[in-house]
Amino acid sequence: MRDEHLYIVTYDIGDPKRWRRVFRLMEGFGDWLQLSVFQCRLSARRHAELVQLLDGIIHHDDDHVLLIDIGVVENVVPRIISLGKAYNAIERTAVIV
Repeated sequence: MRDEHLYIVTYDIGDPKRWRRVFRLMEGFGDWLQLSVFQCRLSARRHAELVQLLDGIIHHDDDHVLLIDIGVVENVVPRIISLGKAYNAIERTAVIV
């Protein structure tokens, strides 16, 4: 899809219960890279949905979430240095229902 962007989402959640809620939410939107870091391929609609859901979970005085827009998926060639485990950017795959 042309309107999909690649995002890196990272968060610092002060409460373990809220952290688990955010983690479970993020699993439905992207791929887990490491503790509190996900990469997500999102359309504008999915991005807005994610922001709204996160906004309803976090405590704005205690928690912090960053959504970093890397760019349009078709044009993005991430320049990433990965030490240890290999890094793989999300690729579009067919979903069979």
